Amino acid sequence: MGQTSESKRGFAAMNAEQQRQIASQGGKAAHEKGTAHEFTSEEARAAGRKGGEAVSQNREHMAEIGRKGAEARSQATNGEGRSRKGRGGGHEQHVKADEHPQQN
Repeated sequence: MGQTSESKRGFAAMNAEQQRQIASQGGKAAHEKGTAHEFTSEEARAAGRKGGEAVSQNREHMAEIGRKGAEARSQATNGEGRSRKGRGGGHEQHVKADEHPQQN
């Protein structure tokens, strides 16, 4: 008949930005009207647990997360396993400072 089953209509035919704008307007209207669903802490916890379980099933994704974390950690250390955000100074300075603490 007139249209094939592949042609998009209505919301699906809009670009992503138009869809976001309309969805945002709908969310704002629901909150103003008082009909928007607000998650309880228990519902949010359950949703987060469910999402975490789903993501953790993808071994490749989890391996990539681990690689990125290890890379970030190695960039944040000075090669001795200590953070660059530490006290600063060399080992000798620290030993000397620990032997003679300042009086405040």
